[in-house]
Amino acid sequence: MREVRVFELEHGEPVTAWRVARPTIFKVISGNVWLTVEGEHEDHWLAAGQSIELARGSVAWISAGRAGARFALASGSERRLPRLLFGWPMPAWLARRPGVV
Repeated sequence: MREVRVFELEHGEPVTAWRVARPTIFKVISGNVWLTVEGEHEDHWLAAGQSIELARGSVAWISAGRAGARFALASGSERRLPRLLFGWPMPAWLARRPGVV
């Protein structure tokens, strides 16, 4: 099973930090988001429709662009899953072939 949460962030709000408990897909729904991951050398500017994978245990710092932003966090199992439409991971039970565990 996977959990999907949707958040809204206004431009004037302070930078927010998250410690990632499980592998997570961060996807921008609207607006622009500045995101930096501790230990990475480059920051990311993500626009609507763009996403990034966040590894378990990483810390991500997030801020909205001038128009604010809406984004989703989707987390699932620890193992890497095949992709479906829009870059969201496929549920593990759907990814399995019959007779394969």
